[in-house]
Amino acid sequence: MTLDLFDKFDSILNDFNSLPDGGANPFTVSMEKVLSPTTAIINGQETILAGTNNYMGMTFNEECMTAAKNAVTELGTGTTGSRVLNGTYNTHKQLEDTLKDFYGCAHAIVFSTGYQANLGVIATVAGSKDYVVIDADSHASIYDGCAMGNATVVRFKHNDPENLDKRLARIRRTDPEAGILVVLEGVYSMLGDQAPLKELTKISKDHKAYVLVDEAHSIGVFGETGRGVAQAQGVEDEVDFIVGTFSKSVGTIGGYCVSNHPKFEALRLVCRPYMFTASLPPSVVASATKALELIANSNLRSKLLDNSMKLNKGLADAGFDMGTTGESPIAAIKVPAQDLAIAFWGEMIKEGVYVNLALPPATPNGLNLMRCSLSAAHSFAQIDFMLEKFILVGKRLGLI
Repeated sequence: MTLDLFDKFDSILNDFNSLPDGGANPFTVSMEKVLSPTTAIINGQETILAGTNNYMGMTFNEECMTAAKNAVTELGTGTTGSRVLNGTYNTHKQLEDTLKDFYGCAHAIVFSTGYQANLGVIATVAGSKDYVVIDADSHASIYDGCAMGNATVVRFKHNDPENLDKRLARIRRTDPEAGILVVLEGVYSMLGDQAPLKELTKISKDHKAYVLVDEAHSIGVFGETGRGVAQAQGVEDEVDFIVGTFSKSVGTIGGYCVSNHPKFEALRLVCRPYMFTASLPPSVVASATKALELIANSNLRSKLLDNSMKLNKGLADAGFDMGTTGESPIAAIKVPAQDLAIAFWGEMIKEGVYVNLALPPATPNGLNLMRCSLSAAHSFAQIDFMLEKFILVGKRLGLI
């Protein structure tokens, strides 16, 4: 019998099909109507959104929406081409200029998604004679960028400067002239922990390595002007490439990389995820440009972190086993078993709170997580409501 190409997915399908009948499915939930950055109608019920990564609440910002509407009217719905063909409009160049101003960098390149930004830069910059050294808890896009490229990949223990030093020293002993790219994240998405960038970048530079920092979950959130953890820890001058996304704090879709490397523009000629993907539509470009301008002068960062501290403290005080501390907009409850985590998610949605269900292999160390990502647009009253429902369901399921 010929092997079915889908047989290898049977165990995953079996797990999916074993989910409880009735109610919303955590992996196929549909928002029937989005009312605001923090509320939506799900299963006919108004629901607080506690898992959208909409950190600055920009999805309903009036200035961003007006910019997007005007762009559709003036330039249409899409470019129908890649950046190296017909897909570069003046507005794409303006967005890249806005990024250069935002970061104070000489170069900026915009991708159609944040995933493609990591995929393209990592796979292109590090060649067959080079090394990519990554944190063990790196995002899937970083791992996939490594898989797409030809460099030798080396992992180090999560947020462990000493282990990074050992890995780099071993590479240098073996191959003193090798090119090395160390890839870090400002904030790690599942548990919301910050990287010790000051220590990690120093070690990297001591071994003559280049440093790339993915600020996807930290742009807008940290730093005096919202540039991320590298700005907050004062190490921007030691970072060679900063990658980010527009799909979180910026409130739309797309990705980018900024750099001061004098040969950076070569990426436009050799980076396949940039060259062979249709460019961002004018409406997205316009709203992203406006959002970046607003974020640079925003006073929302302190409100966002106040919200995070309030939720994390409330959950910890209630007795939940927390994977987070409130140092980022992410709050994650550790749940001892997968079926219990799925049940937890289902009960929370019934109670009017949408939370991300995060399961292995997407999570570090095999954790089952109920993961919140807060917004500056959440009110304290909404966070009190979340806490009330978390405690209610936690007691109902015997977790607290």
